[in-house]
Parts: sequence; structure tokens; C-alpha cells
Amino acid sequence: MDILRASAPGRVCLFGEHQDYLGLPVVAAAVDLRIAVEGAPRDASGFGVDMPDIGQRADLSVDAELPYATRRDYLRSAVNVLRRRGVRWPRGYDVTLRGDIPINAGVSSSSAMVVMWLRFLLAAGGGPEPEPEDLARLAYEAEVTEFGEPGGMMDHFCAALGGLLWIDTVPPFGAVRLSCDLGGVILGNSLEPKATVETLGRARAQVAEGARMLGERYPGFDLARTPLAAVEDELRRLPADPARRLRANLVNRDLCAAGRGALERSDAGEVGRLLTRHHAELRDGLDLSTVKIERMREAALAAGALGAKINGSGGGGCMFALAPGKEEAVAEAIRREGGVPYRVRVDRGAALDP
Repeated sequence: MDILRASAPGRVCLFGEHQDYLGLPVVAAAVDLRIAVEGAPRDASGFGVDMPDIGQRADLSVDAELPYATRRDYLRSAVNVLRRRGVRWPRGYDVTLRGDIPINAGVSSSSAMVVMWLRFLLAAGGGPEPEPEDLARLAYEAEVTEFGEPGGMMDHFCAALGGLLWIDTVPPFGAVRLSCDLGGVILGNSLEPKATVETLGRARAQVAEGARMLGERYPGFDLARTPLAAVEDELRRLPADPARRLRANLVNRDLCAAGRGALERSDAGEVGRLLTRHHAELRDGLDLSTVKIERMREAALAAGALGAKINGSGGGGCMFALAPGKEEAVAEAIRREGGVPYRVRVDRGAALDP
């Protein structure tokens, strides 16, 4: 039997949280928490999909466009996106999905699943191996565009390409691999569930409103290029909440550029300091942290971490700390605060596995 296996990684966002959907660059890394699929050919057509991690099963016909069973039915949307491009499946498969990426925790479990599933479907259809960038774009279409969601492409590029990446989120999108040897990363799961899409949608709307109002007062304002110093006075004249959130995004835009430079110099101390500054903007400017995540961060820093920040859209989920040489102490500090620590390393992108 021709068993097919594919997998894809989760990710941490170092710099640029809540920036990718605004067309601003981000720095992120794929990590060695992965989701995998194994499929065995069967006599029937279509796909029988078992998901023991969440206690669900789906049976997917592939003979026509599939109606969606839920609002974010990514298994079916991936099939539909490929069918529209002419992909067909000459035989069916019984497949099982399993993973060790924390679910609904800000580590990109859903995007990793979509990228992995598309990689499997393309192989099952007998087509050529896709370019990683094309796989990322297909995943963005299946997860974000198909359902009119507010997300960006950071997660899909990380899952498809792997490695430590600077990602250009302006269409047609692109990524540059950074050569920094990023070590000592401890991910901490707060076990607090988060509402990713709702948080993204709210933050995007608030920043867009602030940018609209600022543009009326400062003609030519460009979120990607206008220096913060040039608009500080006008920001003070805007209503407090949109001004605060827009200013946080402008600060984070500049921190992302500084973070890329520190990574390229392999300056771990500066990377840590910038991570902590980035978190402060996400917490105070965009209201993304929680009491428990703050306790976990403070404990990690007290245990010797160089820096720490929330990871993902916020409102719960995970944080991570940069702690080379202090990994065990930082992991234990996170555990004492009720979190679940993971020591993670930069990992490869989506792949067919032996």
C-alpha cells in the first residue's frame, strides 16, 4: 500500500504581531511542534478523515464543490481551492491527523493544518511538488480568503517554508530566510483559550479607523513609511483609543526593523530587549495580554530570560521567552505559574515524510 505522510510546523512570531494583515513586515520562525497526516489508499473515493486529538471525523467527497459544514471548514475549503485549479484524486484515502501543536493557543495550529493538508492533497492528486511560496498562497486562500477572515500570511509562510523568516506581507508576498542561529526559546502555554479571528478582526478595525482619522489630519500618511515622529502631534489630537492602538502599530513596525537587524547580527541580548519592548506595546497599546500571561512572563524574566512576549493574536494562548543557557530554569518558572512549557527549536517547513 502506498502510504502518504505529510507534516507542517507551528510558529512563533518574534516581531510584527498584528502587522501582517496591515501589509507590514514580520519576523517569525517555524518551530518543531508539528501536525501530521497519514493516509492509506482505500477502495472508495474521497477522504475519510479521523482527528483523534479533537475527537472528530469528517468524510469528504471530491466529486464536486463541497458545501461547508462549519464557518471555518478548512478541510473542505482546501479541497475546493484545489478543485478549482483542476486537481483531481484518482483514488480515495483513509487518513488520520495528529499533532503536538497546542490548539487555539497562538502557535498557528490551524494554518499548519491547512498547509499540511494541502501538501497531502497535492501529493494524493499526483501533481508535481509545489514551490513553498505557492503552497503558502494556496493555504492563505483556503483559510483566509475563502471565509472572508481578517488574517495575514505570516502563519502560512512559516508553515510552508520553515526556518527563521522576514516576511513581506504586501502582495504578492515574499520571504527572506535569516541565518541567525536562534536558540534558547521556551514557549509557555497559559491554557487560556483565545478567540483568534475575533481578536484579529477587532484589532484590524480599530487600527484602520485610527489610520483613517490620522490621514484626514495628515495628508499622505502611510502606515508603512511615515515616521512616528512626524505624526506624534496629530496622534495626540485623535480620540484616545484609536490613537493608542495606531501608535502601538507604528512603534511595532519600527521594532520589527530593529529586531531583524539584531537577529542578523546574532545579538541575543538586543533581541531579548526588543522582544520585551514589543510585548509592552502589544499589552498596553493593543490590549492583548492577560493577567496569567503577565505572571508567566515576569517569572521567565526573573529566571534569567533575555526577553519575553505574548505569541499570537493575544487574549490568551501562549507566550515565549528567549533564554539561551537558562532554558530549564525558565521552563520551571513558567510551570510554577500554571503554564505548560515547551523547549522549541527552529524547524523545517511542510514536507512529505517517509
